Amino acid sequence: MIGAGPAGLSAAHHLTSAGVSVRVLEAAPHVGGRMSTDEIDGFRLDRVGQLLSTSYPELLRTPLLKDADLRMFSPGVLVHRNGRHYRTTAVRSARSALIAARALASAPRHPFPGHPAALGHAGSVGHARLAAALGRLAEVPASRLLARPERTALDALADRGMPARTLLSALLSDPDLATSSRYADLTLRAFARGRLCVPAGGASALPELLAAALPEGTVETEVSVTDASITRVATKEHGEISCRSLLLATGARAAAELLPGLRVPAFHPVTMVHHTAPEAPLTDPALLLDSDPHGGPVAHTAVMSQVDPSRAPDGRVLISSTLLGAPPLATELDRTVRAHLSKLYGTRTDDWELLTVRHDPEAVPAMPPPHDPRRPVRLLAGLYVCGDHRDTNTVQGALSSGRRAAHAIMADLGVVPRTASVPAAA
Repeated sequence: MIGAGPAGLSAAHHLTSAGVSVRVLEAAPHVGGRMSTDEIDGFRLDRVGQLLSTSYPELLRTPLLKDADLRMFSPGVLVHRNGRHYRTTAVRSARSALIAARALASAPRHPFPGHPAALGHAGSVGHARLAAALGRLAEVPASRLLARPERTALDALADRGMPARTLLSALLSDPDLATSSRYADLTLRAFARGRLCVPAGGASALPELLAAALPEGTVETEVSVTDASITRVATKEHGEISCRSLLLATGARAAAELLPGLRVPAFHPVTMVHHTAPEAPLTDPALLLDSDPHGGPVAHTAVMSQVDPSRAPDGRVLISSTLLGAPPLATELDRTVRAHLSKLYGTRTDDWELLTVRHDPEAVPAMPPPHDPRRPVRLLAGLYVCGDHRDTNTVQGALSSGRRAAHAIMADLGVVPRTASVPAAA
């Protein structure tokens, strides 16, 4: 197997659990792929900062991950608009939705639309509508969402009048919302059914947990593969290695380099900016989104030391912010980002210290319509490929594709996989 990201480690876990001998080769000095974390001055800083949801079926399907230490954001998200914060979360009962609607209907109106309080009322109405829509979506079976007509997420939201652009852009890492509307619906459904969360200690904690559970010596890091086929793998460090089957568990581009002909998707670039500050600008462990049309480069931000204290040294504050698309010029990035964060948090940021900036131009594979969330992982007997580019572009998709690849390998080898119960797909 080539690649020790979450997809490859998921496949290795399922295979070794069924008694299949596995050797995992990883070019990097660590496991995790894009789920990697840097340690700088005692801070644990994610390179991409992918969000998890407690409703991800693979977290429940894999016994090892079911007990993973996950740190929760506050329910829903905070959305910044016109200088105010609004909390968006699903309204999960008709009675709650009715109470919210009546409260908004009886709220005092203001004499002209531009009045600051009128803007606040309009924002409250919009977020109440979104909360009710999310509550309804949470109850729809996934199979019905996948049967809906497919178009872009932007077109679908416009037709339905659903004010979810800011939330969906953050969840999909897609500011243009060119993602398949079917997958966008599944993403909103997962948000409504669970809680956003991150692994304690950084994104790398989850793949490290998977790797640690494998038999000793299964994973070999800093091994560069130069050529591969069903029966052999050529490496710079160890020469040729024989194998019965080959699983490519790398990113899409690396997989295509080893196996010409594989499709390489477009990608959504992501930039992570980490700061420390004298004091926390927000004590709520919330994900804060910006919905002002011309607010600035930050799509969402959080005081991560409030969400997960283990990511910062004792008594220190960590603010992690995500930029989608092309970032500002390097010479202007910190100043521009801090100016935007000052508006989002409503506080001065001139005394904040920049810890690091990580830009990944291929952070998230794009999923424009038509998108098949179950692309084949078995190319032919003995040759397989997995990763979020074969499924959906989340940690859930990576883990799922790894499990599917492992089951395909076992079917070809005549091995009976172990089964685990899991709730309905999120």
